[in-house]
Amino acid sequence: MSKKTLSSIANLQVIYEDNHLIAINKRPGDIVQGDKTGDTPLSDVVKQYIKEKYSKPGNVYLGVVHRLDRPTSGIVIFAKTSKALPRLNKLFAEKEAKKTYWAVVKNKPNKNSDNLTHWLKRNTKQNKSYAYKKEVPESKKAILEYQVIKKLDNYFLLEINLKTGRHHQIRSQLSSIGCSIKGDLKYGFDRSNKDASIHLHARKLAFIHPVKKEPIAIIAPLPKDPIWDACD
Repeated sequence: MSKKTLSSIANLQVIYEDNHLIAINKRPGDIVQGDKTGDTPLSDVVKQYIKEKYSKPGNVYLGVVHRLDRPTSGIVIFAKTSKALPRLNKLFAEKEAKKTYWAVVKNKPNKNSDNLTHWLKRNTKQNKSYAYKKEVPESKKAILEYQVIKKLDNYFLLEINLKTGRHHQIRSQLSSIGCSIKGDLKYGFDRSNKDASIHLHARKLAFIHPVKKEPIAIIAPLPKDPIWDACD
């Protein structure tokens, strides 16, 4: 095992775990699943954590249920059993998992709370989604609701509830109303964060446990930096 993987396991922030599920508070910069960069994905780190914690021989089962953008932080949930994975996939596909995000923006929206509906068209070459007010070819409907929950010294904290799960949905929709997320150069913010993160955090995930059938609500602590510290 590489020193980098050992370090990743040491820094892994497990915020919920039972026999069927494990939820991680993802750090900005971590990738959830392997990609062309060749960087160690969070899924591999979690597998190694489970292997070591429970002294498991052979391969460890871990199902990827959903993803977060690389510069984003917050809750990522994995299935630890083959029984839980299809049930979790169904929960997410049928929008029965309630996702709440926090975003820090420079510009205050015109309304303190609102529902935003756009049609998003993904450009795979640019890895970017463009928001349109009306349906265009190859676009998908995107809906979210937001509210301003705190005024910071130079920024505003928004709480966002996703109604659909589209590629870069929050980033694209907020940008389209002139409220780019802090650090998000791709979607119009004027400068990047030093660590290449953006101030978008998957704060809360609420759902009915796929096996135990009990309500679960997981909250992810905020990353440590002066602006996030001011949001707590």
